[in-house]
Amino acid sequence: MMDLDKLDHYEDIDRAGMLNRILNLPTQIREAWSIAQGYQLPNAYLGASHVVICGMGGSAIGGDLTRALVEPEMRVPVQVVRGYDLPRYVGRDSLVILSSFSGTTEEVLSVAHQALAAQARVIGVTTGGDVAKLGRQVDFPVVSFSFDGTPREAVGFSTFLMLGILARLGYVSDPTTQVEDAAGVIERMSVELGPDVPTDENSAKRLAQELSSKIVVIYGGGHLSDVARRWKGQMNENAKSWAFFEQLPELNHNALLGYKFPSEAEQRMMVVILSSSLNHPRITLREEITRELLGAWGVRARRVEARGKSRLEHVMSSAWYGDIVSYYLALVHEVDPNEMDLLTFFKARMQGA
Repeated sequence: MMDLDKLDHYEDIDRAGMLNRILNLPTQIREAWSIAQGYQLPNAYLGASHVVICGMGGSAIGGDLTRALVEPEMRVPVQVVRGYDLPRYVGRDSLVILSSFSGTTEEVLSVAHQALAAQARVIGVTTGGDVAKLGRQVDFPVVSFSFDGTPREAVGFSTFLMLGILARLGYVSDPTTQVEDAAGVIERMSVELGPDVPTDENSAKRLAQELSSKIVVIYGGGHLSDVARRWKGQMNENAKSWAFFEQLPELNHNALLGYKFPSEAEQRMMVVILSSSLNHPRITLREEITRELLGAWGVRARRVEARGKSRLEHVMSSAWYGDIVSYYLALVHEVDPNEMDLLTFFKARMQGA
């Protein structure tokens, strides 16, 4: 197991420099917000009856986090679609946001053509590729950005460009002050939890060590439900670990009864409970009782409290905490968090089929 306090070993494992991109999320948030604020969108895109965000992987998670942020204020429903097909209700009154980092995601391109055929109001969020090309050909707006990294590392762009689009179109009020506050809280967390801070003073390093060799299950409720999804994906992609997520209060209606078998599970499982003081108080109570029940079955559980004052700060601080923990866990496992060989192999097989 790697000693996380030996900083000279980081570059030996993290050869593409993911750590800097994680620490620079506040800069990414501010840049994304500036792009969104300066982009002019057609008046015809106002007043849609519903919003559909289409994406996969790291591009889709920005849609999930955006939905978590805007749902309390939105007067129309927001749905995130991961797949090849749009819901049948999509039509002229629909606002469809195509979120594809590369602009070549085959699922997103599939729904793009369906959205255009349905005469929906389409917007692209991408670095280029076929989504940008299609936007030029068919004349729908494309909000473009540049980022030297992977889709999962560009969560600041995917989230805040989509949040900015909805704010610019008047679906939600202008959250500029909260955006800056969110960037600020992550900057403070970077100082507290960065690699220079020794393990005995660094809760993120300690949690990564606890998660080593464990199957990780992340619990999140309310506006942290999709942050739990983000943690799961980061554990998979960065730390190359088995990980799953469950959502409160739903898990209290079924998952609790699954704690009994297999009886050896408690030795290999660990649960991380994401908590927010802004959630419904009954969700907080459920978190406490659930943790008691896990302990009764010998399953270790750790609680991670969101930082800041607003929902936006809570969502982004909790997501960032998962990013840095998954990074440290990759180092503990002594695997390159940037390595994507299996996904590259899978995509090659799909293209050849």
